[in-house]
Amino acid sequence: MGNEPFFFGIRHLSPAGAFYLRRFLDEKRPKMVLVEGPDDLTDMLVHLQNPDTKPPVAVLAYTKEAPVRTILYPFAEYSPEYQAVLWCGENGAECRFIDLPTEVFLALPSVEEASQGEEERFLVYRALDRRTGEDGHETFWERTMEQAGSAEGYHQGANLFGKSLRELTQGKDSDWEEILLREAWMRKQIREALGDGISPEEIVIVTGAYHVEGLKGWAQEPSQEEKERLCHLPRVSANHTLMPYSDYRLSSRSGYGAGNKAPAYYALLWKALLHHAPMETAYHYLSRIAGYQRNSGSPVSSASVIEAVRLSYELARLRGGRIPALRDLRDAAVTCLGGGDMASVSLAVADTEIGTKIGSLPEGVSRTSIQEDFYRQLKELKLEKYRDITAQDLALDLREKRNVVTEKSAFLDLHRSFFLHRLRVLGVSFVNEKKRQQENATWGEQWVLRWTPEAEIELVEAALKGDTIVQAAAFHMKEQADNAGSLPLMAQMIEDSFLCGMPAAAVYATDMLAQRSVDAVSLEELAGTIQRLSAVIRYGGIRQVDDAPLLPILEKIFYRACLLLSGACLCDDNASGAVADAMQQINAAALSHDFLNEEAWLSALWQVADRDDLNAKLSGFAAAILLERGQMNTERLKREVLRRLSFGTPAELGAGWFEGLAMKNRYALIARLSLWESLDNYLEGLDEEAFKRALVFLRRAFADFGAKEKDEIAENLGEIWNLNGSQVSEAVNGALGEKEMELVESLEDFDFDL
Repeated sequence: MGNEPFFFGIRHLSPAGAFYLRRFLDEKRPKMVLVEGPDDLTDMLVHLQNPDTKPPVAVLAYTKEAPVRTILYPFAEYSPEYQAVLWCGENGAECRFIDLPTEVFLALPSVEEASQGEEERFLVYRALDRRTGEDGHETFWERTMEQAGSAEGYHQGANLFGKSLRELTQGKDSDWEEILLREAWMRKQIREALGDGISPEEIVIVTGAYHVEGLKGWAQEPSQEEKERLCHLPRVSANHTLMPYSDYRLSSRSGYGAGNKAPAYYALLWKALLHHAPMETAYHYLSRIAGYQRNSGSPVSSASVIEAVRLSYELARLRGGRIPALRDLRDAAVTCLGGGDMASVSLAVADTEIGTKIGSLPEGVSRTSIQEDFYRQLKELKLEKYRDITAQDLALDLREKRNVVTEKSAFLDLHRSFFLHRLRVLGVSFVNEKKRQQENATWGEQWVLRWTPEAEIELVEAALKGDTIVQAAAFHMKEQADNAGSLPLMAQMIEDSFLCGMPAAAVYATDMLAQRSVDAVSLEELAGTIQRLSAVIRYGGIRQVDDAPLLPILEKIFYRACLLLSGACLCDDNASGAVADAMQQINAAALSHDFLNEEAWLSALWQVADRDDLNAKLSGFAAAILLERGQMNTERLKREVLRRLSFGTPAELGAGWFEGLAMKNRYALIARLSLWESLDNYLEGLDEEAFKRALVFLRRAFADFGAKEKDEIAENLGEIWNLNGSQVSEAVNGALGEKEMELVESLEDFDFDL
């Protein structure tokens, strides 16, 4: 072995691999350790060796230009690679990564393309399971390597696993060409390390067990074809950063290298190995499940825990193991702590096996400027405790706090709101705004905050748009405004800029809106724009923003909507719902702002209410708005009812008009007995065919009425018919008979040639 470096095959995220690797390094005392990992990340090693770096962490590599591609290299405390890096820092040995650079990895076919062979790889694992006699390769790995008991045992198990897997997959994996390329590059790196004057026996190479066989030929002269391939590798310009990671993300098996399904459980294995007491894993695993159950209100006795430990050891022996594996422990937990029901302990099992741990980094460690800005603001705004994998609610009161000393404290929630809205605009999934409650819509906000590694990646991707959160948000909103295809989208950009506390962005979007508002657009687009601009003006004061530039724009768009209203109401019933919503939005703005041309709006409503050639439902809705605003008196309403609900008016038009009228002011309508007398007389005079036509529309008109409203209508009808109101109510609210239901269903399926 004097002319060969030492190879130590490992599995990524293997506690036993990390433990026995450190023992191996203590024994061999190498001057250099070469670790499988992109060689352009070697400069990150000093940050990994920082004692204030707390795993899980990950190195994120990403392309400098859009579209952004990313690749992750995660490390847990028990990652063999991480422990190798720490050992080198503690013992003064040189450490290098030797795999392909991230610039090459990111230029190779994407993960989606490479995953086409996933099904075939699954079949390979199944074949390996059959060969080993285990229920799954996870259990085989744990019994063979994690419970090896010695460095030699681990070596043998890892070599067997890697060699067997390689034999089964060689030339078959969809990424086999990439594997060969990586191994050729790593052999080249080994040769270069030896060329620096270090003898082979002073080097330890830490690599996945799968690659050991592929790297042992490092001393052979590479072929001309291999040299050509290594000289002409595809590359893209890339950056990299160190970021906190989570147990949950480790469990998802995403990113570079192998994950594991139970990172928190493997952390228990690691701690037990450090205490030289592997059997402690069973005690801690089952005790944690029992503790979780107790905290959740499900009592579990100590006797049950003891019995579960005993059962797990018996299951391990029955399955050929020395100490319990995860499979044995889970079965024992379900039997003894869950009464045989997995569902009753599923949350406790997830907490114990997956965990909720999030890593951390010291300030200033290998972050992009936008990440630094994010964490700085998180601290300044006292939001650090919300950087947790568990979703947490945050209620904000944007009003000035007058009982505090500093201005910063007085407007803390307002500045929190600005920060969170900027993250929302950037699409950072750390934040999620709840729908505002009506009673505090002007000053209250509800958020749900939950940190995930994906949120960190989204932050890094936003670095292409700016060095700080506010710069990136401004750039993003400018892009959105430039590409907005409709006025409501433009108005949304304005609203976002106000919510983000970014008046400069609002000015740009406002100018764009002013230019495009002269183009021909639909009433619905104008109404959506009016609604958003109205909201900004109504709530702008509490956000301390100047809304003056928006006033003339809103005034102009509002007037255009008034002019377009009657034309928009010349539509069929399918389009009437959208037009009615637009009318409601415009009317709400008119009620909220006295600088708008109310006379023009009321004139437009009267025109729609009076005309017979427009959609009858919308004419009724216009009358309802005028009635609500006190513009239509009882006498005028009575005349309109008599006109619309006359025998000369087609049944569907009369009933449609009444449907529109009933969309607002229900209690005001119910209180008018004359209205119900007119409706009764109208229906009484219809022939059978016309009655059927009217019935379809009237059923739709009354569909949203509540039981109490129907009771009050029944009282009116009882008075008209000289009957007991309760009897009428029972008939009105009672279930339809079989023949009646058949009639209604037949009518609803028939369009009457409409």
